[in-house]
Amino acid sequence: MEWREEGILIGVRRYGESSVIVEIFFESRGRHLGVVRGGSSRRLSPILQLGNDLDAHWKARLEEHLGSFSVELIKSRASTIMMDRLALSGLSSICSLLNFTLPERENHIKLFKNTRDLLNSLTSKNNWLSEYLHWEMVLLEELGFGLDLSQCVVTGSSDNLNYISPKSGSAVSTDGAGDWSKRLLPLPKSLLGFGENMVDTIQGLTVTGYFLENKVAPALGNRKIPAARGRFIELLRKI
Repeated sequence: MEWREEGILIGVRRYGESSVIVEIFFESRGRHLGVVRGGSSRRLSPILQLGNDLDAHWKARLEEHLGSFSVELIKSRASTIMMDRLALSGLSSICSLLNFTLPERENHIKLFKNTRDLLNSLTSKNNWLSEYLHWEMVLLEELGFGLDLSQCVVTGSSDNLNYISPKSGSAVSTDGAGDWSKRLLPLPKSLLGFGENMVDTIQGLTVTGYFLENKVAPALGNRKIPAARGRFIELLRKI
């Protein structure tokens, strides 16, 4: 059993004395694990850096086996942002959330494309923070907890959308909120595609973080959201 496909490296951990187990995110195969023999060597260590695009060749006797990868570098991203603390933290958050949330071998084509675009923006040092926020919204959508911000869930109106229901993730207008407004989450402009400053972005990430912690994590067995995301948010707050 074998196949070959390009993917994004999102996880590496030691396996034995010189090998590693890698997690690679593929467009058609999702998050897939495999052993890389000699992965901790000087030759392969620079290739096996988070965020790198790899040409991966997987082999196993049976499809359900862990299998092994042989890999070749297509595009190095980590090396281009080595001196950018915020970009490195963002990269770590992206990879850790993918590892945390995605089941093995289940394709998520839309999320893969958004991840690749975000990583390209991150390494080219464009304005990638708003893209990161959008990426977390896509992640929630792919996991079945998408935010519906098109209209008020109570009145059906698309005007004066200022809140989000913490239960459904749907937008609520000022009129629809009424006396329940204090029990609702604020709807930041950044989640509606407006507002480009850091405050707006952090407010948006606070909302997506709420749903990651209170919807996604419980669905995955009450595991804690990766610490890498928290460190990324804290770093943003200090800028």
